[in-house]
Amino acid sequence: MEKVSLLYPGEKAPEYKELPFLTAHDLSLDQLAEQVARDKAEAAIIFHYLTHITSDPEVAAYRTEIFTDVLSHPSIRSSMKEILERIDFLRQFGSFQKLSDASGAWELVHRMGEMDEYILCVEGICKTLLELPIRSRGLKRLLAYAMELHEEAGFTELKKDIEALKKETSEVRSVTLGVNLNDRFEPSTAGIVSVNSRYFTKSNVISNLSDFIAGKEKQSFSFQPAQNDTFRNPTSYGNLFGTMVLLNPEDRGNDVLRSMDRAISHMISKVVKKLKSVISRHVDVSTLCLTGLIPEFMYYIRFAEYLESMKKAGFSFAVPEALTGRSRSLKAEGLYNLKLADEICRHPDGRTASDVVKNPLDFSKDRRIYIFTGANRGGKTTFTQGIGLAFVLAQGGIHVPADSFVYDPVDNIYTHYPADENETMDLGRLGEETKRFRELFHTATKDSLLLLNESFSTTSFEEGYFIARDVVRALKHMGVRTIYNTHMHKLALEIDAINDEEKTEDLAASLVARSVQGKRSFQIEAAPPEGQSYARDIAQKYGVTFEQLIKEGCQKP
Repeated sequence: MEKVSLLYPGEKAPEYKELPFLTAHDLSLDQLAEQVARDKAEAAIIFHYLTHITSDPEVAAYRTEIFTDVLSHPSIRSSMKEILERIDFLRQFGSFQKLSDASGAWELVHRMGEMDEYILCVEGICKTLLELPIRSRGLKRLLAYAMELHEEAGFTELKKDIEALKKETSEVRSVTLGVNLNDRFEPSTAGIVSVNSRYFTKSNVISNLSDFIAGKEKQSFSFQPAQNDTFRNPTSYGNLFGTMVLLNPEDRGNDVLRSMDRAISHMISKVVKKLKSVISRHVDVSTLCLTGLIPEFMYYIRFAEYLESMKKAGFSFAVPEALTGRSRSLKAEGLYNLKLADEICRHPDGRTASDVVKNPLDFSKDRRIYIFTGANRGGKTTFTQGIGLAFVLAQGGIHVPADSFVYDPVDNIYTHYPADENETMDLGRLGEETKRFRELFHTATKDSLLLLNESFSTTSFEEGYFIARDVVRALKHMGVRTIYNTHMHKLALEIDAINDEEKTEDLAASLVARSVQGKRSFQIEAAPPEGQSYARDIAQKYGVTFEQLIKEGCQKP
């Protein structure tokens, strides 16, 4: 049977690309994973899935279908969590492994119980998924796999064997051993006197003897096969099954139960042989597949729980639709930043979901590269980050914070934010930014997504503008989807000239964070820049407009 995964269709995993460290940091994916998960181990798994992406639209669609089923049917989540926890417990603390010839009777009986639990888990998966109107290919595939596993792996036969063995072994309630002592009262030989169907009750003589030995030696003994005649007066103990063991003095430090297990396994070889025969027929049952589903199911379950809590707070989510034409396009309506929504849920400060401004965005050959301008603190950085988060979620199969989201998957996401001053000691900020962008540009492809936030703004306007203009021309030549968030309005004003200079079918366009009567509206629109509103806003923020300076100056004594 082929391997089943809830992360990709088919048996072979796709080729993934890992998001750069800076991209994961700039999109706050580590924080998102921690908020979705229940503990650090889960957060690490979720973070791994979010940061390893593939541009295969079939993978994205496959995941989205599964997540939609998991989100739509809470009973899947509750039932599967219970089943997967049992499988995980068996995986971590059980003995899902090949049996060796040295396996003792108690180990085999324990293994038999584990197999019984495993069968119940497989049957639980079948029952859960059969009772619901699941639509996803992934869960239907899992159901078919579980049913095939149940039918083809001999589960019916195994259940009968387990029931028979349980009945047979349940009749064994005690084993009576005979122990011979040497002149120093040390055990020298031992043998089974009887196998009983009733629990053993110590007699006074046996009780005193066992207490004496325990107090004297306080240790157990291993054994070697011995002849019947080494047992003193064997006839006084009845039928000894014709098997004896010789206790080895130098191995007296072994665990009591282990020695007993080996001894009893040797004595009642018929029962052990049957146990091995029954369980060995089923050791090839695929446990790796189902245990591998534990982190995958957890990923969908935790995100479903997270989105449910966000929906209760008033936020809406759209089912993303992955395109297959490699058009490098996007058509989104009502898009917003999930991180902002999460902050409102955790720290409302009087804000609600209705305070979040939703915006449209589209990528096409006429709008492949956006020069994004607008007032300071007008939502440019938040919106830019929200775009990256939306793509990560969509390609991870998770519903997107938007009213609709139709997209062509990206092969990777690259961010270019201003450098930390501590990281620019050798090259300086501008040198570090240009070096980092050059590496980014040569790594990205036309199927990537680039998010530039105030790039090349750490130098003079003339220098920054000169670099930025050439960068936009190069991005236009590549045809890569880009959001360039910048305060250089002149760059946006010269878009037509840049498009004329670099004649390709992929054009640059202007994107603006609108101001209404001088106030931030947080509304994003594909339109010409609003002139020098940014500089005016900065001046007002720091109190250096003519009116502010004169007013404060007149108030001096």
